Amino acid sequence: MIRAALLVVLLAIPAALTGAWIKSADARLTEMSAVPSEIAPVASASDVSYCNPELKRILRRVLLSCGLVGSNAARGCQPVQAKNVATMSGHDFNALFTPMKDRGGIVQFDKDKSDLDDSDLGLVDHVFADQRGASWFFVVARASPEGSALHNRELSKARAEAVMGHLRTQFKDPDLDKEVGMLWLGAEFAQLETEFCAWKRSSGGSCSTEQLNRSAFVAWIDCQL
Repeated sequence: MIRAALLVVLLAIPAALTGAWIKSADARLTEMSAVPSEIAPVASASDVSYCNPELKRILRRVLLSCGLVGSNAARGCQPVQAKNVATMSGHDFNALFTPMKDRGGIVQFDKDKSDLDDSDLGLVDHVFADQRGASWFFVVARASPEGSALHNRELSKARAEAVMGHLRTQFKDPDLDKEVGMLWLGAEFAQLETEFCAWKRSSGGSCSTEQLNRSAFVAWIDCQL
């Protein structure tokens, strides 16, 4: 009888612990599921036609994960992070931004360069100055496929930071860190295709995919999150 009683107790302990763990995990899952809606930023801009639920979901993920809002101290997302944040293919990611043609521009750099020339600066200034009440300004930098993955990551990061550095100097906006979200994608994720040649570009003339992806996409986004 004593052995039987001990056996029952020993069997009951793991069951009780498992039940407590499941209850705790369920509570954590509920809390985590509630976080995005609770801490999601509220934009002052009104929604425009391209602000579909999928775009809002991606924007919220980027804003929270890439350091624009919340307690995350990071400034920007690199390729692997951006791909995980977007949770979609590069083509679908780019498709979300195609309706923003009139609100954005593509700053094109020379091959293997990250410095801004006069035409680049003019485009950045023009797009940034045309805020029209929007709350979020995105800088999405890329590199063309030449070179190693690591080199292209660093190059695209330098391009994003060049744009951010100019915005700090030119506009001296105290809210800049709360407005500008940066992603640097290297050549690994969401390469631009020739349809983006129709956008405002800092370089005129011919337009190939290699030239397009030596770039930093810049745009205000008028979505209420």
